[in-house]
This record gives sequence, C-alpha cells and structure tokens, in this order.
Amino acid sequence: MTVIIQVDVHGQTEAGYDGMLNLLADPLRQADGFVLHSAYRADDGVWRVLEVWRSKAEADRFFAQRVAPNLPPGVRPKRTLHQAHSLVTAAAAVAGVSHEAPGAVAGQ
Repeated sequence: MTVIIQVDVHGQTEAGYDGMLNLLADPLRQADGFVLHSAYRADDGVWRVLEVWRSKAEADRFFAQRVAPNLPPGVRPKRTLHQAHSLVTAAAAVAGVSHEAPGAVAGQ
C-alpha cells in the first residue's frame, strides 16, 4: 500500500539538508518504490521531509541503506508513517496518469 513518510529532523540546517540531498537525489530517483520527495522548514523550526513510496518496506530499505549511514553526528530523524488514501499527480509526472484510485500508485 502507498505510504507517506513524514520525517522531522531537529537540529538540521538548510545547508545540512542540501548536502544530504546532493548526495542522495540520484539514488532516490532510482530507488524501487520511490514516488515523491519534498522538504521545508516547518513553523516550529524543524526541518520536515515528506516522501511518498509504494510501500513501507521500500521506504525503510532506502532509509536503512542510503540515509542512515550518511546522517551527520547528532542528527536523529523522527520518521512517521501514514498510509495514503489517494495520490493525485500531474498527468506528465507519472506516465500520463492524473489520478489514482485510493491506495494505488501509478504503475502498480
């Protein structure tokens, strides 16, 4: 089932996030099950990352193999899983599919 992973990172800086993204963007794009990644500074000063994956197992595998080994000392992300009810994308973004049924992701 499609999942949304919310990651709150206390102590992360914009420069620190940008460094991680530079390192992980290409492997992330190629990861099995990856759909979307976005990040922003939340109102409470926490750096927040939102990702959409086809499954929890695929998200967990990428985090364990690629993210965790590259975290700076003292940075401890808090990951929260949310099961997606639906996913709507731009037609050009996912092989011409503009809306997916609840729990589905384009290509499944």
